[in-house]
Amino acid sequence: MDLEIYQVDSFTTETFKGNPAGVCITTNGLSESLMLSIAEEMAVSETAFLSLSDMTLRWFTPKAEVKLCGHGTLAVAHVLKERGQVKSGDSVNFKTLSGTLTALINESTIELDFPSPVIERDIPQSQELLDNLGLEESNVRFFGGFETKVFIEVDSEETLLNIQPNFEAMKQRKGRGVLVTTQSKSNEFDFISRYFAPWVGVNEDPVTGSAHCALTVYWSEKLGKLDFKGYQASERGGHVATELLSNGRTKLIGAAVTVIKGVMQVSAA
Repeated sequence: MDLEIYQVDSFTTETFKGNPAGVCITTNGLSESLMLSIAEEMAVSETAFLSLSDMTLRWFTPKAEVKLCGHGTLAVAHVLKERGQVKSGDSVNFKTLSGTLTALINESTIELDFPSPVIERDIPQSQELLDNLGLEESNVRFFGGFETKVFIEVDSEETLLNIQPNFEAMKQRKGRGVLVTTQSKSNEFDFISRYFAPWVGVNEDPVTGSAHCALTVYWSEKLGKLDFKGYQASERGGHVATELLSNGRTKLIGAAVTVIKGVMQVSAA
């Protein structure tokens, strides 16, 4: 079986920046085992699979399926536009494990309508995790969680940029993901962040759309505003504009660039 396959850099206008996502669009859905094998072969943080017959969208890391993936959704919408299956002004609805997600196609950007998580504030601070991140307790301004992931605000950009996680030690304790953020000291961005998820095979995610939903909720409460410009300070880096909507959901706005188009030859699984 031959499958069209793409690699798309999301949340950027430049190749080799942002977050690379695999994209596989088929008429009908593939088996879960085949999708996982393709995701392992693509070896990027997530590969997105869209079944056109029912518009079901799923995302897999090289190790597991995930319930929500912003950069993978952006990449799929971008490929649909490139293929001429949608055009500027169209809205596309995807059926996902996180409910219906909508992508609005603009001339140069795509707007994603995503659910907003609840920021949990009663999670006990883990000194072991802070040690694994190389953080001092004095660096931490907030320690909480969202959707089984840890959310940490630190005291400065310098602290955030200097984090050097011990990923092997992190994997020895239970976890799903760790989001670290701080307010930006520049006028260009409202906040910056980094995201670590070694438990699902992604030590540091280049740009994490779903995490920006949590960031939008958190910084909206803290800064008293609704519109944000965020920067994820990974080695590749990525830009995400966000808005907290009146219905409590989050709008993520970004661009994408196709880097690879090809055909993957697979045997059905």
